[in-house]
Amino acid sequence: MEQERRYPVGIQTFSEIIKNEYVYIDKTDLMWRMQRLSKYIFLSRPRRFGKSLLTTTLCSFFRGERELFEGLKVMELEKEWKRYPVLHIDVSMAKGQENKEELRRALMRQLLPLAEVYGNNPIETTPGALFSGLIQRAYKQAGEQVVVVIDEYDAPLLDVLHEEEQLPAFRHVMQEFYQCLKAHEAMIRFCFITGITKFSQLSIFSTLNNITNISLDPDFAAICGITGEEIDEQMQYDVARLAKEYEVSPKEMRLMLRDTYDGYRFSRKSPDIYNPFSLMKAFNQRELRNYWFESGTPSYLLRQMRRFKTDITKLDDLEVSASAFDQPTENMRNALPLLYQSGYMTIKKYDFTGQSYTLGIPNKEVRVGFTEGLLPSVTGLEGGEVQMGFAVRFWKALRAKDTDLALRELQAYLEGLPYVEGFKKKLEEVTVAEGFYEWTFYLIFSMLNVYVQTQVKCARGRADMVVFMPDTIYVMELKLNGTAQDALKQIEEKGYALRYATDPRPVVRVGMGFSIEKRALTEYLIVEG
Repeated sequence: MEQERRYPVGIQTFSEIIKNEYVYIDKTDLMWRMQRLSKYIFLSRPRRFGKSLLTTTLCSFFRGERELFEGLKVMELEKEWKRYPVLHIDVSMAKGQENKEELRRALMRQLLPLAEVYGNNPIETTPGALFSGLIQRAYKQAGEQVVVVIDEYDAPLLDVLHEEEQLPAFRHVMQEFYQCLKAHEAMIRFCFITGITKFSQLSIFSTLNNITNISLDPDFAAICGITGEEIDEQMQYDVARLAKEYEVSPKEMRLMLRDTYDGYRFSRKSPDIYNPFSLMKAFNQRELRNYWFESGTPSYLLRQMRRFKTDITKLDDLEVSASAFDQPTENMRNALPLLYQSGYMTIKKYDFTGQSYTLGIPNKEVRVGFTEGLLPSVTGLEGGEVQMGFAVRFWKALRAKDTDLALRELQAYLEGLPYVEGFKKKLEEVTVAEGFYEWTFYLIFSMLNVYVQTQVKCARGRADMVVFMPDTIYVMELKLNGTAQDALKQIEEKGYALRYATDPRPVVRVGMGFSIEKRALTEYLIVEG
């Protein structure tokens, strides 16, 4: 009889997971060490990455619910199991408000259950005043310091991140809400705050000068998410069952899972971490899909990318300092901090000598899902249309090493692009740099989870595009209103392919000519070997 496993898909409450015997990856040792590190802790992680589960685990721990932790790592560490009054607030429930008055009412509603326990005062007419009163009354009634746990503290602000008038108004409401955390420091035993971004002008960052941000701390890199080691030690059955479904070996399935959901790193020294939501859902559904994107790419992210004119072709192997991506939201000069904090980019490696980070797209799920969200605004086509139509034929041709057929498929695809609104303007903006077609190519290859680089530097210039297939490298040059021969000549004269001479994969050089007037690939030349 097959073993029954229950996966906590959509369940973020620690007590429910334990009581109902759902699969649980034990992080309680990291939780215990974290709560001893500092009185005020902030942790940033992408959505659906286990932040809410961590907050409810902390709540059960500080409420002294010892029986829930039997058999878990924290039992070897904690000796007291003291009970504290816990104020747990999920600020994500206050998102989506139209104005600051609605935001205040939404925050008040989130505090009402706590007010039923600890009481309220008629003069407490604002969220901040009620929150302050709750801390004082909980402290007085219990005779113990209070534990405050705030989940998704920034959720209401992300909705209005692009609105110059609404953002300051919403920020003012949230400042008033959080300022009591500093005022009642003596009454607070521990305060844990999670979110996606850092809004430095909120009082939790501007007045809590002793808040400890562990978002990039190597000691807590794996506090959310699931590591490869944890899969090997605790989820062998789950991998084997999914492998059976796909008719592959468990070893092959581990590689498939790694390519699809692995690749996140949250510090300079970090294990590779899997997206826990997607991994659990894949085991539950017995299917590898892009589950993280079922609710779509966040609109705030797409708006900020448009605002900063983000070049999506530069999102792989981007070398930066920590201050470039770990910075307050108000100080953003590009979309990089938001892309990193939202989980669309992650740390790939760290250079200790230069103290620089290399960022990149984490895995197939993010690459394909992100591309699908961007494709309509660039080409006018939905991602599904590309994947199920052109992409299948294009991929098969490349896998068969029939470059000519692949380019004929590409030629037909580009000629079929609809003349979407703004298309002409986009072409005018990128005529010199061939940028529009680079974007389009980048999106196409990304939809296939093919690693592609644009504007690749070499000693004598920059190659427009290099495509890395498992068994072939394609060096491509594009010429707008030029000939394929000119493009191929530039590849040879500039030595774009020479840097791959030591790679065991054969290098194929492709020169392409485009017509702006026809909006089409008019000719191409291929040189193999």
